[in-house]
Amino acid sequence: MKIDRIVLRQLRMPLVHFFETSFGRTYHRDIIIVEVVSDGLSGWGEVTAGENPFYNEEWTGSAWPIARDYAAPAVLHKELGSANDVAPLTAHIRGHNMARGGLEAAIWDLEARQAGKPLWQHIGGGHRREIPCGVSIGIQDSVPQLIEKIERELKAGYRRIKMKIKPGWDVDVVRQVRERFPDILLMVDANSAYRLADIAHLKELDAFHLMMMEQPLGHDEIIDHATLQAQLETPICLDECIRSAHQAEQALRMKAGRIINIKLGRVGGFREAKRVHDVAQANGVPVWCGGMLESGIGRAHNIALATLPNFTLPGDVSASKRYWKRDIIVPEVETTSHGTIAVRDAAGFGYEIDHDFLREVTVREEVVG
Repeated sequence: MKIDRIVLRQLRMPLVHFFETSFGRTYHRDIIIVEVVSDGLSGWGEVTAGENPFYNEEWTGSAWPIARDYAAPAVLHKELGSANDVAPLTAHIRGHNMARGGLEAAIWDLEARQAGKPLWQHIGGGHRREIPCGVSIGIQDSVPQLIEKIERELKAGYRRIKMKIKPGWDVDVVRQVRERFPDILLMVDANSAYRLADIAHLKELDAFHLMMMEQPLGHDEIIDHATLQAQLETPICLDECIRSAHQAEQALRMKAGRIINIKLGRVGGFREAKRVHDVAQANGVPVWCGGMLESGIGRAHNIALATLPNFTLPGDVSASKRYWKRDIIVPEVETTSHGTIAVRDAAGFGYEIDHDFLREVTVREEVVG
């Protein structure tokens, strides 16, 4: 396989509802889509960086030149034995996993299409034909508004509720949610909003029988998570601080958490995501697929990833309509009445590109090669 050209597109897509985490509120997404072309066939990937460098150091504005000037030239016109070759070819780029991962995912998609296989099969997945879905609900303007949103998502069939927390919007809010919904699968996500000095406060969350507490401490912190986990009954789920299989192995050896959230972009693509999955599985630690407010392309890649066997917990992969009035794929991603997404058998990531709408929401485009 030889890549003839790479097309970068920046999309601007307004969210149906704002989404707020501990580091701010988002009303729209600026998304970079990567198209790779070989012998007239295209593969598609998504750079999952946010609009600002708050989740990690990457953002849309930084990912564009990294993808264009460094990642793309590393693979362009090279003879690739397989998509597995992409990550080593871009490994000299320090960090910037999301920019590298968007390109790598596109080449996995291209290779699957060349083989006439669905992407989930091509990456070695297929352990399940329906993906169990949870939802992530951002910080709201009031507790009644939050409870109303939770009720709506439960009626839609979603199997797990994740609510964002931050100092001042945590213990009392979770208490009210748990009183209203005593039996649901409930978890919280702090996006690194706390410090080890907050142990006593975080221990109060043990009373609410949560599935997990996601990334309560620093985005690059493993040692303090081990100290915190030793004092909590609630399992810690590691997210931002796990960027490679090596870091996953270190964290599990230190007992820094009991669950790992795998995000395709955060770890740099399918090759490393599968390695993180295997490390967790070997240690008896479950994983689930996290979301980054992706368009349908990134969402479809997440569906493929979540068919690997150790994705045993409901992830953040949900229906397109939760975020977009119109998505850039057809058909749009839909959930069943029992809170799952059926895995599709079409070649590649399984959906068609809505090229008319893609052009409509594209604000920048550049061809490399």
